[in-house]
Amino acid sequence: MTPRRIERVNHVLREELARLIARSVKDPRVAPVTIMEVRTSRDLKVAKVFVRAGSDEETLADALRGLESAEGYLRRELGRRLRLRRIPEFRFEADRTMEQAMRIESLLREVRSEGGD
Repeated sequence: MTPRRIERVNHVLREELARLIARSVKDPRVAPVTIMEVRTSRDLKVAKVFVRAGSDEETLADALRGLESAEGYLRRELGRRLRLRRIPEFRFEADRTMEQAMRIESLLREVRSEGGD
């Protein structure tokens, strides 16, 4: 599958997952979830879904467990809504980009302050 097509599939999956989670999933653990990114394998068998939820690790862990338990429902609903030959299996993971960006920013501030001496 072409990279452009995979990019479009990733975008559609992200939008539809967010819509389904917000409107249809009844599990209260997934209420604070935001879908940040979806990365689908070239063969469409697996999609890594990066999520953010709440401000603490416990809320995030609960949300990930809730999403894992709702995976079958989400795949079934996406199969009904989307015209894809195969709906990928989802691997829900915590999105750590904000933490990484803050860490890099902190390191840069340290380097700048040390260079100013």
